[in-house]
Amino acid sequence: MFHQPLRQTEGLVSSLLALMGLDLPVPDHSTLSRRARTLAVAPQIWTASEPVHLLVDSTGVKLSGPGEWLVEKHGTQRRRAWRKLHLAVDAGAIVASTLTSKEVDDAAELGPLLDQVDEPLAAVVADGAYDQDNVYDTVAEHSAEAMVVVPPRATAVLSASAETDPTQRDRHIQVIAGHGRMGWQRASGYNARAGAEGAMSRYKRIIGDTLRSHARPAQEVETRIAVTVLNRMLDLGRPDSVRAA
Repeated sequence: MFHQPLRQTEGLVSSLLALMGLDLPVPDHSTLSRRARTLAVAPQIWTASEPVHLLVDSTGVKLSGPGEWLVEKHGTQRRRAWRKLHLAVDAGAIVASTLTSKEVDDAAELGPLLDQVDEPLAAVVADGAYDQDNVYDTVAEHSAEAMVVVPPRATAVLSASAETDPTQRDRHIQVIAGHGRMGWQRASGYNARAGAEGAMSRYKRIIGDTLRSHARPAQEVETRIAVTVLNRMLDLGRPDSVRAA
């Protein structure tokens, strides 16, 4: 956390426990590294909004490579590899996450994200990368009444049944044709997708944009721990609001 490798994390936790006056042992960095491959992270717990509006997005996270000294002395030997982190957000909290290789299509990972959400959905909001028929089918299998708010590509055309039985995508295309894309964004609630971008920004500013672990299982555990930490920070910082009048 806070862009800290495991050695620095070990020292940070020791300092925090000393400030709190707690006499507790701190696992050394090598133990943390070994346990990261098999550690079971509890599922995400969050207070679902009513109804659930799921905001979905993905971002790239780099794999840790040679240190800055080696890069400066010898230069980079190859292009830096990276993974793709997929997040689903509701009311600011990250409710589902997956880590895949960079080749995985965003839309193909929607199913594994929805598998982590038990509550019925009111809407799924995502960017144009999710403009695929299987996205609508996947959302319908989870929550039959849920809306799919995804901008159709500029070359999108109506389906053959648009006149008699329009699909959600058909209706999006029709609204865009009549009111323009900005009008469609306001009418559909697409602008709420900024919440997913905000979650991505929090992840990279607080956790960092680089995976410290080298093994794939450990990388998945690393991202799940990071998501849990971010949700805990959000929960602690969220005020308890009471209506005054």
